[in-house]
Amino acid sequence: MNKTRLLFISNPISGTRDKRPIIQSLPHFLNSEQFEWEVAWTDHRGHAAELAHNAIETGIDVCVAIGGDGTVNEVARSLRHSQTALAIIPMGSGNGLARHLQIPMDPDGALRVLARCDIKELDYGLINDIPFFCTCGMGFDAFISEKFAGSGKRGIQTYIENVFRGGLSYTPETYEIDIEGQKEHYRAFLIACGNASQYGNNFYIAPQASMSDGLLDVTIIEPLKAIDAPQLVMQAINKTLDTNSHVRTIQCTSLHIHREQPGVIHYDGEPAEAGTDIDVRLVPKGLRVVVNAEANKSTMPILKDIQDIYDQITGDIKAQQRKIFAINKNLFDRILQRNR
Repeated sequence: MNKTRLLFISNPISGTRDKRPIIQSLPHFLNSEQFEWEVAWTDHRGHAAELAHNAIETGIDVCVAIGGDGTVNEVARSLRHSQTALAIIPMGSGNGLARHLQIPMDPDGALRVLARCDIKELDYGLINDIPFFCTCGMGFDAFISEKFAGSGKRGIQTYIENVFRGGLSYTPETYEIDIEGQKEHYRAFLIACGNASQYGNNFYIAPQASMSDGLLDVTIIEPLKAIDAPQLVMQAINKTLDTNSHVRTIQCTSLHIHREQPGVIHYDGEPAEAGTDIDVRLVPKGLRVVVNAEANKSTMPILKDIQDIYDQITGDIKAQQRKIFAINKNLFDRILQRNR
């Protein structure tokens, strides 16, 4: 029997945790009679994409991205329309795609998923021909992604700080959205196109999105007052954002967006400059992915999401100050109490 060949592509600077213990634990989780593996470490932007491209040419069966959404995006975009599958060991600050696929946030759990090696063909998207696998968009979320990328610090705390600061200065724009010749005008806080359901950190911007239905889930958030923001945030956590009166949702395979001024867009949280005309489309079943066949679909969203975040923080406790952990746990406990 031929062994399944794995290439672990690790970003040493994503997130806050050391990746070396994961590599050291591989013999414990992977049967050497079934798998053989090698490890590559990235050392510059785009390196993960190069390594994944080379892996296809050398017959690697699965590329395992160890890192955050940026690393996952780089690996995945090279693996499109190939026989080499993507697997994820989530080690970033958001982990949007891994969370959507219900890959465990702790490395041991993610390695158990890898060891089962259940592979499915899933959809991906293109924004101005740039691949994305989770979400893309424009407006406030792109504005924040640009601020976050330039902040020099990662993590959910930095992201939240940028959201609150940016929310005070951001001005909504007017967009013309064309879907199969049907044009509508919207003044919007943001427009998000979801292949998967969330940005990361269990913030569900497109709660009904599926990576296997051949459709984009477009979420348009209209301008809202500061007093409305807490409800919107809670609904995003609870997977009920699409019920908010300030939110419009559309399913489609492609759309064209025209805006008044050029500016930033984002793909999987990575900012990029774009003009006034933007095309987004869905590519069905273009990526092979190791999925979690034992994902618990019945777990109440709020309970599972809080547990995921809590597990990620406790898994990283040695690298965190205990004071920060106590503050975050208290916040999660409050959210849990409100939603019981």
